[in-house]
Amino acid sequence: MTYIVPADLYRADRLAPLLDSINEIGAAETDAYRSLGFLAVRSLLTDRDVRGVLDGLAVVARPPSPASVDFEEWARPEERDRDGLLDGVRKLQHFCAHEPRLAELARHPAILATVARFLDAEPVLIQDMALLKPPGGGREKPWHQDKAFFDIPLGAPVVGVWIALDEATIDNGCMHILPGTHTEGPVVHFVRRDFQICDTQVQTHRDTAVPLPPGGALFFDGLLHHGTPPNLTDTRRRAVQMHYVPAGTMRTPQEDRLEVFGADGKHVTC
Repeated sequence: MTYIVPADLYRADRLAPLLDSINEIGAAETDAYRSLGFLAVRSLLTDRDVRGVLDGLAVVARPPSPASVDFEEWARPEERDRDGLLDGVRKLQHFCAHEPRLAELARHPAILATVARFLDAEPVLIQDMALLKPPGGGREKPWHQDKAFFDIPLGAPVVGVWIALDEATIDNGCMHILPGTHTEGPVVHFVRRDFQICDTQVQTHRDTAVPLPPGGALFFDGLLHHGTPPNLTDTRRRAVQMHYVPAGTMRTPQEDRLEVFGADGKHVTC
């Protein structure tokens, strides 16, 4: 079945405030993160850092890859240069263990210090992933909560770090968030266009877009409602994201997670 993204599912009339630098994060900014569920900075990575991350992603995307790579059906990776190769990638995961530049990103001192501040604990990486939106057809990532995908205790905090590698704009699929929703608990997800919050349950009146320049970053809580619309422009919108939990966080059975977030078996419809 083909699902069409509702035209009114993402708004562009409210933009998130951006700090100029990660060095501006203090007690007041930490309080704001805990209240709103997010904090965005205009400048985290340098242009050189961004080029290094893109080069690293291209290395681990090239078949045969030691990472997990999901190519679009039309992609011909063996025939492509770096940018062309990444244009054919839908999703790339588990790459930090295989590429030094990406492992270095996950250990970036400013990232770890900021995440530790938000977790109030030593951070441990549990996921490294890139969802790429090539020109003219980058797919939507529907509204969801990231904790719906992680087999960890519901009470364990998660901090996501989403870093723009190109200019992320309203038109090419920047992040959209619903501030404050992280305080409202888990929401049942449904398998529709993805594992997602039902479109009719998205509180679009709270939608806040987060356009970012290359190297800019969004830090956000694992229960914050967020999504990215499709990229129908002729520009690239590539981004990398990592998720961290407090050191010592235990894994839980998948059944426990789906009992909270999963729609199947709950006799509900979307």
